[in-house]
Amino acid sequence: MTGFVIYPKRHLRKLINRGDYTEAIEFAKSIESKFEDDYDFWFIVGGIYFILEDAKKAIPLFEKALALKKDDVETLIIKTNAHLFLQQKNEAIECCKRIIQIEPDNYEAHGLLEKLENLPE
Repeated sequence: MTGFVIYPKRHLRKLINRGDYTEAIEFAKSIESKFEDDYDFWFIVGGIYFILEDAKKAIPLFEKALALKKDDVETLIIKTNAHLFLQQKNEAIECCKRIIQIEPDNYEAHGLLEKLENLPE
């Protein structure tokens, strides 16, 4: 039990690795206040919601992660996919543009941006 207190993120990862996503979310809620300024925490919890196909809950968590680590392409890629899942074309386009600003040679972002911009409204 002491491991939870000392290494709560490790316990969170173990729950995820076991596929105990609901338990992981409940545990994350219980420790959230201790990790307000922790990029990894928000990325991990956003990822859990994304895995559970709850993109609406995942996006704000990815935004919290990005507020702490603005140039994280990995978070932007997953956030883009969450917007695509919700059919939020304009938001996905903005994410692609941010990725390209950070990594001008990111061909996946360029390709996706081109596809999205050519879709009818």
